[in-house]
Amino acid sequence: MRAFMDKDFLLETETARKLYHEYAAKMPILDYHCHISPQEIAEDRKFDNITRVWLGGDHYKWRQMRSNGVEERYITGDAPDREKFQKWAGTLEKAIGNPLYHWSHLELQRYFGYTGALNGETAEEVWNLCNTKLQEDGMSARNLIRQSNVKLICTTDDPVDSLEWHEKIAADDSFDVQVLPAWRPDKAMNLEKPDYGDYLKWLEKASGIRIDSFKALIEALRCRMDYFAERGCRVSDHGLEYVMYVPASDEELETLFEKRLSGEAVSRQEELQFKTAFMVAMGREYHKKDWVMQLHYGVKRDNNGLIFGKLGPDAGIDCINNYAPSSEMADFLNALAVTDELPKTILYSLNPNDNAAIGTIIGCFQEAGIAGKIQQGSAWWFNDHKKGMIDQMTSLASLGLLGNFIGMLTDSRSFLSYTRHEYFRRIMCNLIGGWVENGEYPADEKALGRMVQDISYYNAVRYFGFDL
Repeated sequence: MRAFMDKDFLLETETARKLYHEYAAKMPILDYHCHISPQEIAEDRKFDNITRVWLGGDHYKWRQMRSNGVEERYITGDAPDREKFQKWAGTLEKAIGNPLYHWSHLELQRYFGYTGALNGETAEEVWNLCNTKLQEDGMSARNLIRQSNVKLICTTDDPVDSLEWHEKIAADDSFDVQVLPAWRPDKAMNLEKPDYGDYLKWLEKASGIRIDSFKALIEALRCRMDYFAERGCRVSDHGLEYVMYVPASDEELETLFEKRLSGEAVSRQEELQFKTAFMVAMGREYHKKDWVMQLHYGVKRDNNGLIFGKLGPDAGIDCINNYAPSSEMADFLNALAVTDELPKTILYSLNPNDNAAIGTIIGCFQEAGIAGKIQQGSAWWFNDHKKGMIDQMTSLASLGLLGNFIGMLTDSRSFLSYTRHEYFRRIMCNLIGGWVENGEYPADEKALGRMVQDISYYNAVRYFGFDL
């Protein structure tokens, strides 16, 4: 019987162990998509206790606590932090096979030196150990980033954001990790939302441009993109409820946008026409700026109206949207490719059934001179567990070039989530090692080591063009 999460955790073969320990483990981290707060980095936040680190804003854990019948006051409510931690510990011991079990214990091992198992009985011991450790200077936000060997972070930022915290970090010579903004213009696209008019007022104020037409909207966003680019932005990100391609004429776009500005609701057809035009316009701008376009789709959000009414979005009540928009995605990418304006693009679907579709789509739009210009993103959200990662990489390898894959991201709000890169790298090395041991790829250590290090770090550095 193997020891619990020992040094060879998830590494089943000698080749896998060599690839991980000698090549993958030492690689730095480039976290090109996350949701951590730049303000907390700028202020070098320290956390009062482990509950604040683990349960504050972590809807992954909230879902499992609700699944265990825990009352909401112990999840997002006003219960004491110690009692919340006890409820989480009691939930975690039931989470066999869930990535949260592995992530939590990797964090306990790497940051707190705890090699036991967290459960209801050990909760007091772990609570005291973690809280004592968190008082050390080495456990501040910046030092957690440093000790995780992170070289660069891209946060998630709205076009109206002032980026003041990014500027403060960049001006501080005592912190040598780059923290760059990433462009997330979802609110500017979602014209069907009731508060869309209010958002446009914020965008007008930030850009200095009166938004009285679709053309003016794009101009205002172009102005803000310049502002972001001056502060190091090279990455965009879109959260799409669905992928659409419903083209419209310029006249139709202006008419429907004027209709929305007047306070009228738009039809479903008009909404799709607007969003298609919006995404094509954004893609062209990304191409001009050599930005990477990330598209996240396949999610149905905010399903539990009772919880949404109390907590709002990101409350752990989202699910997979069961449709495969392969034809729409191909049409959208082609609308940019046909005029040679398709930027580097990463596709993420929350639905694992889309793996093969994405694998075939990206093959249609690759470009000579740019290795892996169109990427399938790493297993996302409900798929970033062992099976999901294996399925995504196996599909990508079967239909494309795994060696050009840009690897893992945290997609997290927690400063302890960098162990997810270790989790991914162990799974990746075990997958590749298994193929080698099965005689499906030569036991060429030099080639294998280079491939593992590229997927872990170097491919992403080259792909995004960061100065590292």
